[in-house]
Amino acid sequence: MASKNYYDVLGVSKSASDEEIKKAYRTLAKKYHPDLNQGSADAAEKLKEVNEAYEVLSDKTKRSNYDNYGDPNGMSGFGGNGGGFSSSSFGGFEDIFSNIFGGFGGGFGGGRNRRSMAQEGADIEVKVNLTFEEAAFGVKKNINLNRNETCDACHGTGAKPGTNPVTCSRCGGSGFVQQAQSTPFGRMMTQTTCPECHGKGTIIKEKCSACQGVGVVRKNRNIEVNIPGGIDNGQVIILRGQGEAGINGGSAGDMHLVIKISPHTTLTREGFNVFTTVPIKFTESILGTTVKVAGINETIDVKIPEFTQTGTKITVKGKGTKIFNRNGYGDLIVTVEVEIPKSLDRAQKLLIEKLDSDIDSKQYVKKNQYNQKLK
Repeated sequence: MASKNYYDVLGVSKSASDEEIKKAYRTLAKKYHPDLNQGSADAAEKLKEVNEAYEVLSDKTKRSNYDNYGDPNGMSGFGGNGGGFSSSSFGGFEDIFSNIFGGFGGGFGGGRNRRSMAQEGADIEVKVNLTFEEAAFGVKKNINLNRNETCDACHGTGAKPGTNPVTCSRCGGSGFVQQAQSTPFGRMMTQTTCPECHGKGTIIKEKCSACQGVGVVRKNRNIEVNIPGGIDNGQVIILRGQGEAGINGGSAGDMHLVIKISPHTTLTREGFNVFTTVPIKFTESILGTTVKVAGINETIDVKIPEFTQTGTKITVKGKGTKIFNRNGYGDLIVTVEVEIPKSLDRAQKLLIEKLDSDIDSKQYVKKNQYNQKLK
């Protein structure tokens, strides 16, 4: 769970655009950069906070999770590898600077090695269709997909089995070459990706035939996922490490399960409560009755008291959906709709007229109140 308000750290509002967030980050990153704050522990700490905030708010998925759940990892506990928020997902804060500014000189950028050029695997988004009942109580689903996985033949090295990549002579295995660059702060040494090994630090002499030197192969997989009861339409479950395989030692991406719930024929849902409307005859509304109401996965007998008016809501406790990630269930809310017959024969009308004449007009409270307003 995030311990700081990342919007406050960058000095932007929650509705800030991507460009506003990037602009605020650039300003603060320059302000607290080590080259301008030699030996300042406070500046280093501030820079760490700024980088952490930018890492979350510049990523659409992490920002959405942070806004909705207060945690950039979202609901990572369901079927995934877990793990908390870490600055390592960008390959280190120095990589953020490299992406935004094209690299800084000095000790800040000089400490990177070949591992920092590892490519994290891409995330995979999968739409999961659920029935109303499955979403209400939970279900196991099999997800079938094709994804990149680490090559079994070369174990991700890309080299022919029995051989190994050799160290790049151009960069000495670092994956970077240095060059001088003029900046607003003066002339600085910056690092760029080695053109020979493309940042890997090694060169493959003989490629693996199974993956053609890439280190990953395409495979079809079936993954069983536990969908928790009470999940709502549009929610996302994140399975850590179940996305595309990384390259050059990079970690695998994540799988994002986007929930799509089919509508129910008679029920609607708000949170963990479910709602339905049941029609009754006008005679039943006067005399009272018991009606059968369709619940989520059962038929429920609901008692209608005598003299029930249209719009009356009757709550049936514990007959809603499972409460997400907690014990207990929501409620079933039944709205009563009194139905009047569309026609009566002469004899029936005479009976109604006789009944009406026998009923004290004081019984009609709302009608009397309305007539008083007209006077």
